Amino acid sequence: MKSKPKKSKSKSKSSSLKTSILFILILLVGLSLLLYPSVSNYWNSLHSSRAISSYQEAVSKIDQEKIDAMLAEAKAYNKKLFDEGYTLILPEPRKESYFKLLDVTGTGIMGYIEIKKLGVYLPIYHGTSDSVLQNAVGHIEGSFLPVGGVNTHTVLSGHRGLPSAKLFTDLDKMLVGDTFSLRILNDVLTYEVDQILTVLPQELDALDVVPGEDLCTLITCTPYGINTHRLLVRGHRIETPEDARTIRVPGDALRVNTAVVSVFLAAPVLLALFVLVLLRTPGNKKKKPKQKKENTKIQEDKKETEGKE
Repeated sequence: MKSKPKKSKSKSKSSSLKTSILFILILLVGLSLLLYPSVSNYWNSLHSSRAISSYQEAVSKIDQEKIDAMLAEAKAYNKKLFDEGYTLILPEPRKESYFKLLDVTGTGIMGYIEIKKLGVYLPIYHGTSDSVLQNAVGHIEGSFLPVGGVNTHTVLSGHRGLPSAKLFTDLDKMLVGDTFSLRILNDVLTYEVDQILTVLPQELDALDVVPGEDLCTLITCTPYGINTHRLLVRGHRIETPEDARTIRVPGDALRVNTAVVSVFLAAPVLLALFVLVLLRTPGNKKKKPKQKKENTKIQEDKKETEGKE
């Protein structure tokens, strides 16, 4: 008769342990889902910052004569593109030379874009392959290289709404009159937004050359999460302010996000407290019957003593 309660007690303990483990697993999965966007975006920002830092370091080691030659070669490429008819489609024979131009580090990075209003500092790479757009901004192959000049129109593309990286997610916050900069080699090209359009993917007229203009258009998908159209934010070249001419490596991405740190510090503490409570609860339940048994024994001894008296 006494063995049955023990079996039931053992079964109850096993069930309680399984429930505790399940709670812990659910908590860990929830924390992982909660942290993934912040952690992955931070990691991507760190990667971008390092890529920019490596690029600037490589540029600093090149003498001015070679930099001038690289810029001249890129501008000659743009002139040829305009003279032969600009179509936004890069012919296959020209691809080999295209990927070599402005490639200082051998990784395909040609510079970086800075949008102060949005806190964006992203490397610009040749082409728009998936590997590029998952982490950075891609230069549309058939458009003009980002070195400025009349009769040019540079087109840069960036993803929006990726769970792993912010990229051009906030591009819809740009307004006419806002500015952004392209930092190419040791030069800074500043553009003032003069046109914002929402078009269908096949509508490319807004990316044409405007005679006598030096333009740059930033492209991303819209509406957010639906991506049926394209958001085009176009800027025309303006004089770069003196205080913005200094080439610098953004350190923003290297700073640890305080929200991420807070969650990382709080999560293990909360988990430890949760486990501690679960582990101590069965122990407390065990002590109560023992205490009750001891009290009963004291009372019995007291009655026995009183009876003898």
